[in-house]
Amino acid sequence: MLALGLQGSPRKNGNSDYLLKTLLQHLSGSGFQTQIIDTTQRHIEPCKEIGVCETQGFCPIDDDMAGDIYGLLRQADIVVAASPIFFYNVSSQLKALIDRCQTLWARRYMLKLKDPGSPVRRGFLLSVGATSGKKLFDGVELTAKYFFDGIDAAYKGSLTYRKMEKRGDIKAHATVDEELKKAAGDLARGLSERHKVLFACRENACRSQMAAAFARYYGGDRLDASCAGSRPARQINPVMVDAMQEKGIDMAFRTPQSIESAIDRDTPHEIITMGCGEECPVLPGVARQDWDLPDPADRPLAFMRSVRDDVEMKVKEYLERLGSRLP
Repeated sequence: MLALGLQGSPRKNGNSDYLLKTLLQHLSGSGFQTQIIDTTQRHIEPCKEIGVCETQGFCPIDDDMAGDIYGLLRQADIVVAASPIFFYNVSSQLKALIDRCQTLWARRYMLKLKDPGSPVRRGFLLSVGATSGKKLFDGVELTAKYFFDGIDAAYKGSLTYRKMEKRGDIKAHATVDEELKKAAGDLARGLSERHKVLFACRENACRSQMAAAFARYYGGDRLDASCAGSRPARQINPVMVDAMQEKGIDMAFRTPQSIESAIDRDTPHEIITMGCGEECPVLPGVARQDWDLPDPADRPLAFMRSVRDDVEMKVKEYLERLGSRLP
């Protein structure tokens, strides 16, 4: 599970920073891996309205959005955006990231693709403003709602604080810590109790990627599904991407990872292998099973379709078999 924070404040150790780090700390206590993208320290070009994303689903700008940010947004179960108010909206640094998510919006609404994580992904806003105006947060909350919709995250609300002008003012707020703890609990509810399953194959480029995607899409409310490979490839198989796109499932912005790195981040309850065999580690107390699936690497689209359909069937059978054992 990943809780991703988007920090938009140019001020180091400021009020927005305190809000975001405290909320993520509470989520970490609920079993989430946490990561912060500090937009002021990343190379994020503003949208140039090239239009390629609306026809091809990718932005041609070569910066940190393409490097890892799109992938992290897709990986995350929870996305928290934090920013002080700048003319009734977020900072320009965070707004650049938001604008570049037109790519994800286009994949959803123009190309009609479904992100496997969308059924459970949640979004939340944290914001502070120096004044006490009644409409101080109207603009930023509207931006947040459309942003979270664009990245396929259900908007779960906000915590906003007025009269926060000086660094550290937020720490003197009487109820902020209690409110952050409650917000973290609400965001984590139903996610932190899920059954953790790791799908593993040799390259993490085809079979395990498809299995994790189907598991998240059909059972993400009950399964925390991830995937990895014993000898991960440099990139996912483009034929697999095409085969999944035929089912309406979006596999963009995914990168193969090693089994060791996946387990280091979060120990699963169960490992399901698909051909890596004895190369998969044996973990005490971790259940393991193997699905007898052929390797579709370097095979034509027709063969990939057949494996895809077998993977989908096995995932559905797995969910049905677990039944009441899942939360």
